[in-house]
Amino acid sequence: MLIDTHTHIYLDKFHDDIELVIQRCKDVGMEKMYMPNIDAESIKDVKNIAKQFPGFCIPMMGLHPCSVKSNYEEELEIIKLELFENDYAAVGEIGVDLYWDKSTQGIQEKAFRIQIEWAKQLGLPVVIHSRDSLDRTISIVEEMSSGLSGGIFHCFNGTVEEAMRIQTIPGFFIGIGGVITFKNAGVDKTVSQLPLDMMVLETDAPYLTPVPHRGKRNESSYVQLVAEKLAAIKDVDVNEVINITGQNSETIFPY
Repeated sequence: MLIDTHTHIYLDKFHDDIELVIQRCKDVGMEKMYMPNIDAESIKDVKNIAKQFPGFCIPMMGLHPCSVKSNYEEELEIIKLELFENDYAAVGEIGVDLYWDKSTQGIQEKAFRIQIEWAKQLGLPVVIHSRDSLDRTISIVEEMSSGLSGGIFHCFNGTVEEAMRIQTIPGFFIGIGGVITFKNAGVDKTVSQLPLDMMVLETDAPYLTPVPHRGKRNESSYVQLVAEKLAAIKDVDVNEVINITGQNSETIFPY
């Protein structure tokens, strides 16, 4: 089961050719994709694509850490209302981002913790953004893991040791995307030492486009390229990668 566990296919970069984009996903054998929300403004677009492609484009609901600003409490109220009154597959994308703005770390962590508590209340997994904050986000999840239904550390680019910490948290997996195709990123060397049974596939479309399309818009259909690269790194058949990561995805998400 080929699954993209993380795609922003609802963004305006796809508005002009969304039908073709979805068809290309189906052409490579994809069975479903999961869409993380960004903020209050993006909710409408997430819901529209989910409604247009039901059962194929599956929505999540959360407040992205880069959208945690001075008005974050107001944003969280909107997100909470939407999350608790409708069906979503996960709380995401949530977490801490210290690449763009370290000054908001305190409120980012508050928003992260609040949304983890929501996930516990609803029995939903979480999808975690941890750019330049992986050690910190792992620590928070370790601290709050009791009663949590698992989730994904999206766009994993940490060490083997950090991956092993994640693996010890019940129900958690690491998201592997196009970065493993980047020549100097080093993620391929780390992933080579990790078991497939802790990984899921993702694209983060339209970002982090894998080779040979790097520099262009990423698409969810390129998750097939991620699977092929991971198979080469692990020296296994690509169908084994697709089957194992697909089973892992089914383990995480309620539908």
